[in-house]
Amino acid sequence: MMGPPLVSVVTPLHNGEKYLAECIRSVLSQTYENWEYIIVNNKSTDRSAQVMARYAAGERRIKARENEKFLSALENHNRAFRLISPEGKYCKVVHADDWLYPDCLEKMVALAEEDEAVSLVGSYALEGDYVRFDGLPYEKRIVSGREVCRRSLLGGPYVFGSPTTLLFRSDVVRGKEKFYDEGHLHADEEACYEALRGGAKFGFVHQVLAYSRVHDGRESSKAEKFNAYITGGLDIFRKYGPVYLGPEEFESTGKRKLKAYYRFLAESLIEGREKEFWHFHRSELKKMGMALSGMRLAGETAILAGLKLLDIKANLKTIKRMISLINSLVIGCT
Repeated sequence: MMGPPLVSVVTPLHNGEKYLAECIRSVLSQTYENWEYIIVNNKSTDRSAQVMARYAAGERRIKARENEKFLSALENHNRAFRLISPEGKYCKVVHADDWLYPDCLEKMVALAEEDEAVSLVGSYALEGDYVRFDGLPYEKRIVSGREVCRRSLLGGPYVFGSPTTLLFRSDVVRGKEKFYDEGHLHADEEACYEALRGGAKFGFVHQVLAYSRVHDGRESSKAEKFNAYITGGLDIFRKYGPVYLGPEEFESTGKRKLKAYYRFLAESLIEGREKEFWHFHRSELKKMGMALSGMRLAGETAILAGLKLLDIKANLKTIKRMISLINSLVIGCT
């Protein structure tokens, strides 16, 4: 009889010494035993190499790899994906500052094995002191991937969590030379929409199976600084809306999302966000083939400012500052 399928666990890391040992121990503690663990060190300047080498020396299933040159974070993820075994059936990311609960692999694999059409499995995670991410209705464990993507694009529950909360079928990962789009800031989310194309299904384990650490050095902290999630969501919608939505749904939802985006920019303008913030958003829009509309921004800002000024009784200094900022942006965007 065939044994349990092989799971390839991957950890791409750069300067992850502080939490790496805890991450590795969480993999070693899995109740599911048929796994390989690939750790790819991206020219770390701390003691990450020594930590992973120490654990690899005592466990044949751990494969410690060193990059010859420094890679971007997404390039390093793709290198790790390319190193997974051709015999592996499932692939699981665990970031170096995160860890897995002992039954994570066992629960996820068991669900995926129920239906060969399942290409992606998700779960809840503990982020700091809070349970994070949306899930499916409790009675649903395996659903149409198309419907999950459609609801997410329309503003429904976001069930894709983070890379540490997901299990992919390895054929999906091996199907591309670069599983993550290295030019896309939200490549991990994009990979979910790609994996669920066609007749693929999505599975969800209604348990907390992973821990995501909250600290200033994590990649998501950088995204939060400029709210890269809102530009990423707009980009994902423009790319996958035509795939998963009908024409009328795509058009009406697109208008609503764009209006919400400019309302966010208007709020940022009133707050007096720094030049680096505006450079980021201009750059992200340009990647989508769009330009920041100064006139539209001015209109949304005027509406929002009018509402805010009612609360602060028309403070003259605030009015002058907003007019100056609006003028500079209108000139800069036209």
